[in-house]
Amino acid sequence: MEKLNIIAVAPENTSALYEWASNIFEKSGMSENVAHILTVGSLLIAAFIVLFIAHYILRSIFVTILTSLIKKSKTSWDDFLIHHRVLGRLSVLILIILAQQILPFIFVGFPTIAAVLVKLLSIAVILAIYNLINGILKVVRDILRTSKAFADKPLDSYLQVVQIFLIFVVATLIVSIVTGNSPWSFLVSLGAASAILMLVFKDTILGFVASIQVSANDSVRVGDWIVMPKYGVDGDVLQINLNNVKVQNWDKTIVTVPTYTLLSDSFQNYRGMSESGGRRIKRAINVKISSIRYLDPEEISELKKIKFLAPFIEKREKEIEEYNKKNEVDQTMMVNGRRLTNIGLFRAYIDAYANNSPDINKDMTLMVRQLAPNEHGLPLELYMFTQGTAWVFFEDTMSDIFDHLFAAIKYFHLEVFELPASDDLRQILSSTKIGDIK
Repeated sequence: MEKLNIIAVAPENTSALYEWASNIFEKSGMSENVAHILTVGSLLIAAFIVLFIAHYILRSIFVTILTSLIKKSKTSWDDFLIHHRVLGRLSVLILIILAQQILPFIFVGFPTIAAVLVKLLSIAVILAIYNLINGILKVVRDILRTSKAFADKPLDSYLQVVQIFLIFVVATLIVSIVTGNSPWSFLVSLGAASAILMLVFKDTILGFVASIQVSANDSVRVGDWIVMPKYGVDGDVLQINLNNVKVQNWDKTIVTVPTYTLLSDSFQNYRGMSESGGRRIKRAINVKISSIRYLDPEEISELKKIKFLAPFIEKREKEIEEYNKKNEVDQTMMVNGRRLTNIGLFRAYIDAYANNSPDINKDMTLMVRQLAPNEHGLPLELYMFTQGTAWVFFEDTMSDIFDHLFAAIKYFHLEVFELPASDDLRQILSSTKIGDIK
């Protein structure tokens, strides 16, 4: 049987080892073919024993010792090596390289098997190297996430781009090993299939471009609160990767949308609100228009007892008195000249109350304004910002303000508009005479 020396490392030694084992079996009276088979079997058993010992040393001693040292260290970045099993992947690579150096020599008397084994082990080495690099890249990603500069960056997108490139390189090398052709010839053949590849990887390419533009424009970061009603998105961004964006809604559901939709569709990002330090209150109290009127002196005197309102009333009374005297206003008719109204004083009170509230941001817009009257009365809108942006704090602050105003509005002889309830209608009908109904 033909013998082929495959490995270039010390070929004469390996040939001598194979010949030595083969001669032992041949001298015992066996045929040449049987001697070759027994030689391969015995050397294969010996090789497995060597590989098992190497595996035990790598996994039970090398990996275990390094893992215990990493756990005892004070730094946190090396813990990611354990989390992503980088040491285990390294030990697998070393074991495959060792097998690549040993196993082909065993089948030196079987050229076809040796050639196939060399290719398989070469492919295994390439895959093990990719697996190790992939683990190291994940470690780098997690380390960068601990840095404030990269905490809100789409690191998963960058990682997936590198992974796709590595997979392409690995696939090219594997095809080259299997076919025995140069990798460049494989790349040339891919040029003709570029249209098919564009179609197959359309979403990936769109996501890749979108990820780059989103990162370059800084339009979305991990942790941002975004709203996309079209896709049912209303929550915090958990992850931005090459193909999709993962968002956790406020009801704790997870919504996933394609990354390229961040470019093709509009969305609302609340990052500016979060960074401003204040969250807007924009809510109105609908005042019943029929309850709006001028105030008489006794009512004004009673309202002066309100701490926040007294300075404003005194100032306005002086201005009104000066104006009426200057213009010789006939004050027997209340419409003449200037007078205090209950809606005006209530609006001034809201403004003073908000300015004295520690939960309202005084450095941002703060005003109380009237909107256009409608079928629900006169909207008196509060437009201001809270001191913080946390959702619970915002809702509590807004509720506290409106709780107080709804309770205080009756002291200004005003009424809040509301549709009459069934009890109100029953009371109105019971107090109305039959003859009054036409």
